[in-house]
Formats: sequence, structure tokens, C-alpha cells
Amino acid sequence: MVWQPRILVPWILQTTKGFAMICVFRWSVVLTLSMSLFGCTPSFLVTPVQNVQSVEEIKVQGGKFGGGKIALIEVEGLLANMRTGGMLQPQENKLSLFTEQLARVESDSSVKAVVLRINSPGGTVTCSDTMYEQIRGFRKRTGKPVIAAAQEIMASGAFYVASGCDEVYAQPTSIVGSIGVIINTFTVEGTLAKLGIKNEVIKSGPLKDMGSPFKPLGDQERTVMQGMIDEYYGRFVEVVQAKFHLADSEKLKRATDGRVFSGRQAKELGLVDKLGSLEDAIDRAKILGNARGATVVMYKRPYGYQGSIYASNNIAPPLANTLNIPLPESSAFLPRGFYYLWEE
Repeated sequence: MVWQPRILVPWILQTTKGFAMICVFRWSVVLTLSMSLFGCTPSFLVTPVQNVQSVEEIKVQGGKFGGGKIALIEVEGLLANMRTGGMLQPQENKLSLFTEQLARVESDSSVKAVVLRINSPGGTVTCSDTMYEQIRGFRKRTGKPVIAAAQEIMASGAFYVASGCDEVYAQPTSIVGSIGVIINTFTVEGTLAKLGIKNEVIKSGPLKDMGSPFKPLGDQERTVMQGMIDEYYGRFVEVVQAKFHLADSEKLKRATDGRVFSGRQAKELGLVDKLGSLEDAIDRAKILGNARGATVVMYKRPYGYQGSIYASNNIAPPLANTLNIPLPESSAFLPRGFYYLWEE
């Protein structure tokens, strides 16, 4: 539902938190005007948010009565064991939500199969690996098939996650691959020197400030970090090989050199089981789950995040009638660390 300002303002004035909401509204207007000065004309979708923390089952595609369910789970955006979300958005821990959704599926005997709807450039090494292991454990414990369905992007850490599934689908135009590891570091030493600023470090060991932006990367530091990169990369290749069995050494080398492929190219290379749409993946899940008349469901949480071991409950849920203004999630300022991530 898109609200025009002339509708939004009277509604805000009627709420018990009207003053606070007016401040938010005025701030968003200032932001809009400021961005317009630079040639940007942003639009906002303003949505009332419920005070709900647990995931709720929502039917997204009908089926026959008693035909069971297919669970559709999103794997989208930057995958990280941290709160993410754009400005003025509710923040969610992707790993926590994924863990809670899988637990919900595991406890529901009427769910016969799972489809992961993937649209992600990847994320941190550990989050990607954890989600991959969760899928493998889920499949082993429940026997329920899991199908990965690539949408726009299924790259790097997202492809790592998909490798834990029974089958991987991609559309011919999907972006697939980017198998590899990356860590970005930079130095501001020269800039600080021009400003007359000198960084002084007191440390317990020579590598304690390894990768610090306040000094150039030394040879020993580079060797240590490259060793970690090689270790994580080796595990990535093992995961891919365990799923896709690329026997041809040339194909394996090409598949794992960090490049991305179209869905069709990935299928020819052996990195995708089948080409098809999300509907095709759902139909396949129904066949594998012996539930041709199944209803497709998703698990949504309007706001808040708790319910798994990866959740944090130190943020109170929002007051009723607060606003959710979705803005793009950015990976421009990522925490330092190692990533299975495709960077454009």
C-alpha cells in the first residue's frame, strides 16, 4: 500500500505516538529534498509494521486439501551473522532467520520439501558455511528434499549455500558462480601524513595489527592472510566438488577461478543441475516430496528477530503503528573479514 503525504499526515496525527512519527516524516522529507538537489528523485513505500517477532506461515500458492506443503525460503541479500537492513528499516540477522525457518519446517510433518529462493551475491565465509551445514544436517535428519532456485544472482557464498541442496536450478539469465574468497584492505597512512597525523600503536605481537589501514601491508602479513584465503578457497572447492563432481580438470579450473557465469553457461559447465524458473523448481520439489497437490508456504516476520541461537534480543520490538521505509541494503561499508562475495 503506497500512501500519499496528504493521507499519511492525518493518519500520523491520530496515533498515540504522533509527535515522534511527525519527526520521522519530516526527516524523510528533508532527506528526499536533499537527494533531489543532487539529481535523485527517490520514492518511498511506507508500510505499517506489526508488533510481531515470531515467523508466521503465509500461503503463497494454493494446493489441494491434504496435499501437504512446500516451504519456500528466501536466501537474499548479504549473508552475514549480523543485523543488516537499510536506513529506517527493521534489521534482521539473515542467519538467525534462516535457522528459525528451517527449524519451523523440520517441526512440521506436513511440509514435504523445501525450495530456497536465492538472490544473493554471497556474504561472510562463516555465515555461508553455517547455512550450508544447516542444509546438509536438515536433509540428513528429515529426509526432506531441498531445491535451490537461482533468481537474479546466486554468486559466491550464495552458491556455496546452494551446493548443500539436492538439486540446483537457475534461469538461463541468472548470474552464477564467483567461486572464491576475498578480503579488502586499504591504507590511509599517506593521507594522515599530509594532515600531520601520525598513528602510534602499542601491541602484543608483530601481527596484532595485521591489515590495519594505518600502515602498508607487510610481506609477512600478506603471507599469513594469503594462507587463510587459500584455506577457505580450498574448502569452497571441496564443497563444489562434493555436489557437482567436476571430473574434468580444465572445467574445474575454469569454474573455480572466481568468474561469474550466466545460468546457461553454468549448466554447460556442470555447476547447475537444471535450467528453469522458480515455478519449475517448485514443481520439482513437489515430485521429489511426493506432494503434487501441495500448497506453497513462506515464513515471514514483519519485524523483530529472535527465535534461534543466532538471534539477539537486545533490541525491543517496535511500537504498534511505526513505519517501515525500505531503502536499499548496501555492502559498501562491510565489517572487516573474509568473504565469499561477488563484488561488482
